[in-house]
Amino acid sequence: MNGGNIILIILFGSFIFLFLLRVPVSFSLFLSAFLSILIEGNVPLSIVVQRIWVGLNSFPLLAVPFLLLAGQLLNETVIRDYLFNFSNSLVGHIKGGLAHSNIIISMIMAGMSGVSSADTAGVGSVLIPAMIKEGYGKGFTVGVTAASSTLGNIIPPSLMMIVYAACSNLSVGGLFLTGIIPGLMIGVGQMAYSYYYAVKHGIVDVHKFSWQTLFKNTKVTIPSLGVPVIIIGGITLGVFTATEASLIAVVYIFFLSFFYREFSFTKFYRVIKFCVEFSSLSLFCIATASLWGWVLAYYSIPQAIVSYFDTMGLLNSQLLIFSFVILLFLAMGTFMDALPAIVIMYPIIGELTLRVGINPYHMGIVIVLTLAIGLVTPPYGLCLMIASRLAGISVPEALKSIVPFLIISLIVVLIVVFFPNIILFIPRLVMPRFIR
Repeated sequence: MNGGNIILIILFGSFIFLFLLRVPVSFSLFLSAFLSILIEGNVPLSIVVQRIWVGLNSFPLLAVPFLLLAGQLLNETVIRDYLFNFSNSLVGHIKGGLAHSNIIISMIMAGMSGVSSADTAGVGSVLIPAMIKEGYGKGFTVGVTAASSTLGNIIPPSLMMIVYAACSNLSVGGLFLTGIIPGLMIGVGQMAYSYYYAVKHGIVDVHKFSWQTLFKNTKVTIPSLGVPVIIIGGITLGVFTATEASLIAVVYIFFLSFFYREFSFTKFYRVIKFCVEFSSLSLFCIATASLWGWVLAYYSIPQAIVSYFDTMGLLNSQLLIFSFVILLFLAMGTFMDALPAIVIMYPIIGELTLRVGINPYHMGIVIVLTLAIGLVTPPYGLCLMIASRLAGISVPEALKSIVPFLIISLIVVLIVVFFPNIILFIPRLVMPRFIR
């Protein structure tokens, strides 16, 4: 048995063992990587500290705390209420109006913060009680809130895309643009199902459409709608990087809090404290995942896995590789956060993508779409857990209602796999120097 096989057994075996003992994923990653280096003995232990530092020493990763801060500021100010009123005046007259408003506001907030869990907590705290009061089932209410929140990681900006771009050296702006069409497709699919649900269950929360109300709500919301325009426009036009855009978004929302007379030092301190705690957990997980991924790469495990795929004849079909990637990340999404999952598996996925000749932006958006599903699949399912808690039901009670939304997301994933030109059209048009 060669060194690579020994490391593979130690690395994966110790990680699985620690995970089954319910050790947090970040510590399981660190301990399994450390144990592998210690037992093999060919690498000085100082490499552990070095690789953790290198894993975090990435300019794009500075966007993580700022996007978290942007999302939390949105939830703590009246901006969220303005966005809800705007969404409701826009689609509230359609059968299943509150469900449509839930989806629309999630799509808008996705263009502001790129943090799905913040969307679930912010939108859910307002709309879940309102939807239940209007006669929607608790399960459906949880399903539509959690599922629409996943758009925060698909419609740009997106934390998943930033981390993937940092691992793969792709253009963040180019990867952002691949998420626009799939995000809209999922949103429209969710609205279509919500309409069907409302008709089937006789939901009568329809509000009369009023141009006057729409104009009034649009007028007061226009400053807030400037956030996604500034972020996406600035990145794609090359005015600033994704990291700079995240900081500009925070400054802009901070300015809006003054504009709407919502600012208070107490609130700002609470938001900052929450974001420091939450982002430190995410970044620590990325750091330990970086060490874990380095161990994989150092012992040429990705190359060995790709060679095994080659001997099995699996490298002759891009479809087989996409099937493997989708199943892999669907499984990982059930027990692990998306960010470390990307960092851990990229050495293998990057090698496969290169060998098979798949467009890296095509592979990137497929991975992001698949991992977004993990946010609503137990036992991890962070968005599903938050929404269930807000509705006062258990996760198992909400599982049946989340299935139709999972099917919609999976259908979009398959469309993206089979018809890549649909999602690559916009980035090729706007950023042809990056996307071929």
